[in-house]
Amino acid sequence: MGLFKSKDERRVEREMKIRGGMRAIEKSIRQQEKFAEDFIKNAQHARKIGDEQQYLFIRGALKKTAAVKKMLERQLLSIRNAMLIQQQAQASQQFAESMTLMAQEIGRVFGEMDLTKTQAQWEKAVAQAGSIEERMELFLDSMEQNAIAGAAPTAREELVSDEEIDRMIQADVLASEKQELGKLDQLDSEIAKELGAAKQKD
Repeated sequence: MGLFKSKDERRVEREMKIRGGMRAIEKSIRQQEKFAEDFIKNAQHARKIGDEQQYLFIRGALKKTAAVKKMLERQLLSIRNAMLIQQQAQASQQFAESMTLMAQEIGRVFGEMDLTKTQAQWEKAVAQAGSIEERMELFLDSMEQNAIAGAAPTAREELVSDEEIDRMIQADVLASEKQELGKLDQLDSEIAKELGAAKQKD
């Protein structure tokens, strides 16, 4: 099953093994400290009872215990330093991978960017816009000419003077105003009726 483990799973397993080794070393260091405490007590007791031979033996054992403890502490320190270096390396690796992806993405964007095609499309659009403007000007000129031609008075239109047209417009305006005033009078009458009914109730 180990062949089918992902890269992250294998990395986690390695980190667990390393941390397990560190815990084992820390446990050994605590054991050496306990051994040293016991040896010190025994050495003190040997001195107390005057057993010089046991004292020298215990002193040698205590010296060896101190050396083992120091060696284990150096091993633990080396592993911790190695872990820090590994973390720095991982950070550098992540940076390198990110920069590689960015470089690939930038290359892809520039690879897909066809400035020659874009320029050709722009020139075509500008040319079409110019053509449309010219056609629009011709269309507007044609509209103006038709409007001028349509505005020219005919013989029948000459039978009615401009003054008569003005009077017709003015009469239509007065009729509209009279109609609006009639509506206002009607509204005033309705309001007066409602007020009178309200007074009677009171």
